[in-house]
Amino acid sequence: MADSLHALEKEITTCRKCPRLVNWREEVARTKRRAYRDETYWGKPVPGFGDSNARIMIVGLAPGAHGSNRTGRMFTGDASGDFLFPALHRAGFANQSTADHPGDGLKLKDVFITAVCRCVPPKNRPNVSEIKNCLPWLEAEIDLLPNLQGFVALGRIAFDSLIRMYKMQGIDLPKITFGHNELYELGNGLPWLLSSYHPSQQNTLTGRLTEEMFDKIWDRARERVNQVIRD
Repeated sequence: MADSLHALEKEITTCRKCPRLVNWREEVARTKRRAYRDETYWGKPVPGFGDSNARIMIVGLAPGAHGSNRTGRMFTGDASGDFLFPALHRAGFANQSTADHPGDGLKLKDVFITAVCRCVPPKNRPNVSEIKNCLPWLEAEIDLLPNLQGFVALGRIAFDSLIRMYKMQGIDLPKITFGHNELYELGNGLPWLLSSYHPSQQNTLTGRLTEEMFDKIWDRARERVNQVIRD
């Protein structure tokens, strides 16, 4: 299964379906941020990464302009990741609390991290057609995780996009609405869905999302997968 995920990664990184996003990701990679001017930016679509036996898929919005678009690994090298990975470490889903660059020794256990949009969008806002273009990549990753039990959606767009993905497949779902620490059963043998505010600075610096609130998400996710083992 790991080999199949690796092959999918190669496919994702060559995608050029969305001209606006291609132009923007490459422009950001050329101009760079002053703090990273001596670095070579990734500047391509960013695939998901993590445990090929994951029981939980963490779904974000899109790569950060000077985070994943620079490092080539989801949530790596930016403030959102600086909030996410310590929480995963505290919950036992990561072997360390830092994520600076691929090859930094980070290993995930029981989780796979991805996003609904693989290219950094201008102003962090992909449009609906761009998200729809990207959803087949998400579907492919889901299909390659044989032990998947649930999703943790980081933010409303990730939450809504997961629902859109299943509706595009013709699957009827119960009516559900986004809220922090809301857990839903999607039915039809589908994974459960747990929603959280996104760990962006817009939320973490304003107190909308605190460490305690975020820890409760991962404790709940852990309890959910452990419950299946007990049953």
